[in-house]
Amino acid sequence: MKSIQATLLALLAGVTLAAGAQNISIATGGTGGVYYPMGGGIAAVLSKHVPGMAATAEVTGGSVDNLKLIGSGKPYVGFTMTDAALDAAKGEDKFKGNKVPLKTLMVLYPNRMHVVTIEGKGISKFADLKGKRVSTGSPGSATEVMAFRVIEAAGFDKDKDLKRERLGAAESVNAIKDGKIDAFFWVGGLPTAAVSDLANTPGTKLKMIDHGHLVAAMNKKYGNLYVEDHIDKSIYKGMDADNKQATVMNILVAHETMDEKTAYNIVKTIFDKKAELVAVHKEAENFKLENQKSAASPIPFHPGAVKYFAEKGIKLN
Repeated sequence: MKSIQATLLALLAGVTLAAGAQNISIATGGTGGVYYPMGGGIAAVLSKHVPGMAATAEVTGGSVDNLKLIGSGKPYVGFTMTDAALDAAKGEDKFKGNKVPLKTLMVLYPNRMHVVTIEGKGISKFADLKGKRVSTGSPGSATEVMAFRVIEAAGFDKDKDLKRERLGAAESVNAIKDGKIDAFFWVGGLPTAAVSDLANTPGTKLKMIDHGHLVAAMNKKYGNLYVEDHIDKSIYKGMDADNKQATVMNILVAHETMDEKTAYNIVKTIFDKKAELVAVHKEAENFKLENQKSAASPIPFHPGAVKYFAEKGIKLN
């Protein structure tokens, strides 16, 4: 009888423990980009170092999908670019009529727009994309949002001037290898695994198309979200010169109803265990306290994040 009671007590204890566990899903992106491995690293760090928290990383279409998941009210933390986040907060573009109540947890790292082709496609400048078969990013991605803005700034009609596909980074690389597309847009950290794969393919010479000159027109319409930047020629094999391109910041966001303690613990742990994340992907080196500024994100910071950064001498909001 005692053994049965002991078993029941153990089972009840297990149920109580499970009920007290805090499950967090981290919405990332496709497997060929940086969001997914970085999100996996953050999930591992949170699960390991925050008592009672079990975090998992999910493959998604990218920023837009992530923001919609957060809008569902379920316990999600999401990677997003600032331009898509602002659309979500305002209920515009892909979020028309569906505002997402967001808060910034932290500013992450710069996301650099890649306009990628290979030698032999007849593309050496942005204007040469006209009439070509081009992927503008997967549905649900902020690559698609930003690609449309770059294309618009160039004076192109995305539907009439391009033979457009909607593929993620890994799928775009496979398609260009197979001769199914001529070029693709991708916005991500450096280096992006899928682009490195293309650059390292035998018999293939990577070409990165300059478009930094379009940033001013993008900012004029959408606000100062973009920066004229460059990808150093050392990043990907085959680059003959630095690539002049458009950059936007990545942020980590959550629903505004996330409790302060959880938000605080997430941000504190990411900074405390930064070395573990750098081992996953070197873009984590850009997780810097000095980058945490209200001006760096159009979305106000979460009170839990504000509390942590205040302890580090950084005043926000």
